Amino acid sequence: MFEDLEMQKFTNFLKDFLIDVGFPKFWAETTNLFITLSLIAVIAYLFDRILRVVIVKLFYIFSLKTKTTFDDFLVKSNFPRYIAHVIPLFILKFIVPVILLEFPFLLKAFQAIINIYGIILIVKIIRSFLKSTQRYLMTKERFMDKPLESYVQVVMIFLWGMAIFFIIYQLTGRDILSFATLGAASAVILLIFKDTILGFVASIQVSVNDIVRIGDWIVYSKFGADGTVTDINLATVRVQNWDNTFTTIPTYSLISDSFQNWRGMQESGGRRIKRAVFIKQNSIKFLTAEKIEELKKIQLVKQYIEDKHTEITLYNKEIGADKSVLINGINLTNFGVFRKYIDTYLSKNSDVSKELFSMVRQLAPTSQGIPLEIYCFSSNKEWANYEAIMSDIFDHVIASVPYFDLEIFEEPTGKDLNAFVEKVNS
Repeated sequence: MFEDLEMQKFTNFLKDFLIDVGFPKFWAETTNLFITLSLIAVIAYLFDRILRVVIVKLFYIFSLKTKTTFDDFLVKSNFPRYIAHVIPLFILKFIVPVILLEFPFLLKAFQAIINIYGIILIVKIIRSFLKSTQRYLMTKERFMDKPLESYVQVVMIFLWGMAIFFIIYQLTGRDILSFATLGAASAVILLIFKDTILGFVASIQVSVNDIVRIGDWIVYSKFGADGTVTDINLATVRVQNWDNTFTTIPTYSLISDSFQNWRGMQESGGRRIKRAVFIKQNSIKFLTAEKIEELKKIQLVKQYIEDKHTEITLYNKEIGADKSVLINGINLTNFGVFRKYIDTYLSKNSDVSKELFSMVRQLAPTSQGIPLEIYCFSSNKEWANYEAIMSDIFDHVIASVPYFDLEIFEEPTGKDLNAFVEKVNS
């Protein structure tokens, strides 16, 4: 109390002087108040600037000497600058009210303003610290693929909500903790932040259930997304497509709709190849003895043909099959031998994974022929290499077809139709 009186006497020195020289009391008090507040404001501003430079500089020097990078992120997020504002704020909070004791209205207004500024400053300090923590954790491999930004945003929404409540209290003086006020505020929050709340719930489910991570390749046809997840926050998931465009997807849609995540492929031993060629049905036939001898020259199926031919010959003798008609008994077909050839070719191909499942199968006949499907896994999962491996396999398959007297189905072109017409006319 004594200190306040001494301070008041000091700050009223100009007022007493002006009254002594003949100024009216009102104008003397007003002039004294204006000049005193201006001086304090200038001093506080200069002190704030000097203190900010000193604290930021000291913090920067300290961060250079430490091994951890966390303090570096604190500097980048302006944490020291916000801290530097705290001391001038306290100086104003304790000095100015002494000056304004004779001006209750101004005192009340100043206290409200300084308290509101303090609330905002506290939120900014916490936000800066949380942002620094998030960026620091993102440098750790353990947290790189986690939606940390979503959690920071949730905390910040809560903090700003609390800050708004306290600011309203400072402006109105009404109790913000009453049931009616909280009920009305809850209704407004639910209405305004509906998408945010859905995003928050979704981000937790995405993280807990490990549905999507940063760095995952996802395909979401509904939103035209086909690329790598670069960011997961409270409201959206950001995807960089392979054409370097960006697509944003609502976070809650990841748990409400279906999409494709290629992480399983990326973490597995290979990338699947599943493609078919269509063989003309009228090109499939039994193999004659002459054709069998010819196909024995193909090294990948030589042993298979010899073993199978011996087995078939013995069986046909046992059942007394009349081989003057080729269909009697059991016979090799060019399609069956070709299927075995492709299967053996894949087993010898170093680019095809030997640990994962592989097969060559015949699918149900269609109007375009009989599909011969190759199902295997490329040992190299990188996109360009995968495409090159798949292309090499089917280049070989297509080029091998004629050796087995088979034909690949193809829609007739204009050239084919012209050749047919010329043949008919001739």
